[in-house]
Order: sequence, then structure tokens, then C-alpha cells
Amino acid sequence: MWSSLSAEAASAYAAPAHAAPAGDRRLGVALLGSTGSIGRQTVDVLEQHADVFRVAAIATGRNAAELEAQTRRLRPKAVALADEATALDLPTGVTRERGDDALTRLATRDDVDLVIVGTGGVVSLRPTLAALRAGKIVATANKETLVAGGHLVMAEAHRQAAARRAADPRDPLAEALAWLRPIDSEHSAIWQCLAGERMDSVARLVLTASGGPFLDAGAETIAAVTPEQALKHPTWTMGAKITIDSATLANKGLEVIEAHWLYDVGYDAIDVVIHPQSVVHSAVLFVDGSLKAQLGTPDMRLPIQYALTYPARLPSNTAAPDFIAAGRLDFRAPDEDRFPALRIARAAGRTGSRASAALIAADEVAVARFLDGTLDFPGIPRLLEAAVKRFGEGPDQAPDVEALVALDREVRAAFATGAVV
Repeated sequence: MWSSLSAEAASAYAAPAHAAPAGDRRLGVALLGSTGSIGRQTVDVLEQHADVFRVAAIATGRNAAELEAQTRRLRPKAVALADEATALDLPTGVTRERGDDALTRLATRDDVDLVIVGTGGVVSLRPTLAALRAGKIVATANKETLVAGGHLVMAEAHRQAAARRAADPRDPLAEALAWLRPIDSEHSAIWQCLAGERMDSVARLVLTASGGPFLDAGAETIAAVTPEQALKHPTWTMGAKITIDSATLANKGLEVIEAHWLYDVGYDAIDVVIHPQSVVHSAVLFVDGSLKAQLGTPDMRLPIQYALTYPARLPSNTAAPDFIAAGRLDFRAPDEDRFPALRIARAAGRTGSRASAALIAADEVAVARFLDGTLDFPGIPRLLEAAVKRFGEGPDQAPDVEALVALDREVRAAFATGAVV
């Protein structure tokens, strides 16, 4: 376990066997999705703790200018840009990876110990699995990794943990969540609440939701919501996709599915509670009646840092919550009549991974269509339900990677811009 900020202590914890520069004992990091909201906040954390982390590789989709700027700041050895037609002005000695398996090659480099997945889409599933199989720790904010492929990635995380546990039961890496680490604030909160606890003492998991900007809006208002209105989240600053998902409560339904896989808890034992102040990030109810909650300010750098430094806690620039300033904390039950996406997602999770994979592919299409004006706000849950019914039902509810990728393409093509919902 890390005992200080020293690179030596960090390196000893993870026991890296990488091809790091001579004498450099820092943890090697591959950051996938470096220019998005999660990626940029991760860069802040990595730079704050540059004595612990060394950036070996970064990748992004289309933001070439930001990728170039990050390359000059972070000095990785390799980069990848999904938009391969765009040229990059890279410093001497930096390799550009190309091809469909570029993310996988970055995630499995010899000088990488920790892979941070800030990309969206099922594209991240292959590099996540490859990284785990190669003995790399994965910290992920990618929902598809668990919603569509939870049965695959958690099996690999458990396999790695079992191997460490057999060698030393006290090893910090002797648990699956040390290998597949959640970055979402809600799942980080539950993970922190479970520290030192036995799962057989857990009665329920409680995921909190802000309720988004339309928490008290009536049906007529919801029917007329514009993208500009939906993007004004009351407490969090996030990317467009997750902000819209928060407004529909689809994100909370996806997090219910993620919680099922991360903590091996049945759907009947996972609750959602609306908490507008976004100070309590989630909680765990134990069989003795105790409730343990994790509190923090709405700043994603805190859960990002916890995932990177676990099991240690290092100093952070994130402000602590102020009980006096907060004044009050409110909680209420979600309204699944006005926000049916939560109900639809929970039902998909119960059906199986094919259904939840169809759900999350449809959600990305639905949000994109809402933002470009080809789908109204209530059309988002309509599209989700239609996709699950059309593509998610039936046998093979534990698809392999190839089947998941094919299903993702099929769902996207079926509900592309102009399709009637």
C-alpha cells in the first residue's frame, strides 16, 4: 500500500514490470479519450501527481489540436487519433498508432501499468479486455464496458484478482475492483463505502441522482424541452452526452446495470434516490440497519484520483463539502412516469447483456438525434424501448465481443437520423 507521494512507494504497490526509462519508478499510464471531459480532468490529476504517474500513451477521437497540445505537455511515447486522415504535428520520438487496434496496442504497451478509459462507445471494450488480460489495471468511465460487456470484463477482473489472492490474500490487488476501477462518482462512492466491508453484510446499494434540470417539470414542459435547456445541468459540469442522459435519468438506469456487474448485487437490491444537491454521491445500506454514504463536492477529479491512487488517498485540489454552507440535503423517489428511461434500463438489465447492449447503443443514437433536432426529448426513452424490444430480446444474453460489436452497429443503423420512432 502506498505510504507517501513518492514514486518509489507507488511503484512498489503496483509492482510494475514494465519497460520504463531507467530509474523511473513512476506508474505508466495510458489515457484513452484524453481530450473529452473525463480525459481533461484526468490530465489535471496526473499533472498534480507527476511524481507518481508517468504518461506513456494518450488517444482521442477527432480533436487533433488538443491532442497535439497534450502531447507537448505530457510527453507520451505514443498517441492515437481515430480520425486517421488528419495529420498530427508531434514532437520527435512520439509514435502515432494507427488502425482498428490502435487503442488495444496503446493499452497493452510494456511501459503501461494503468489504463484510464475515458472514451465512449463499445470501441473501448476490446482494449479494456486486452489490458486486463495483459495484467494492466483499468480505471473506466466508459459505460459500454459494463452495460454491454460486464459479463466479460468482470470475469477478467476476477481472474486477475484470484491470481493475486492465491499468492497473498492481503495484496491490495486481490479484489476485482482493484483491477476494474469505476470512475463514475456514484460507483466510486459505493466502492469507497464498501472498503473494509464484507459483501454478505450488504443489504442494498443506493445510487443518488441529481434529477437533472427538469426534476419538477410537468409533462407539457418535458415534451417541449430543447437541447439548450437540457444541457444546463444544475450541479455538474459534464460532456453533452452524459448531461442529456442525466436530464432523462437514462444515466441512472445505466448505472443500475453497472452496479449489478461491479458489485455482483441483484437488481432488486439496487435503489435510485433523487438528491438535487449532488453532495451525497451514493450509499450502502447494511444488514444491521447502518447506512454508509460518501459525500463530496460535484467535481469529477475526486473519483478520478481515487481510481488512480487506490488504495491510497493522496492530497487533492478538490474542495471538501461544507455542511454549514449546504444547509440542507434533500432526497425523494424518482418519478418513472415522467422519466421512463430509468424503468426501461432496469428492465433491460434484468433481461441480459444483449438487451442492455441494445439499450446503450440506442441511447447514444437517441441523444445525438435529440441534439441535432431530429428527435424530441420524450423520443429518447421511446427509442430506447423500441431498440430493446427489437434487438435485445431472445436467447444469447451473454454475447461475446464480436456479437456485441455487430449488435451495436445494427442498432445504430436501424435508428439513424430520420428513422421513425
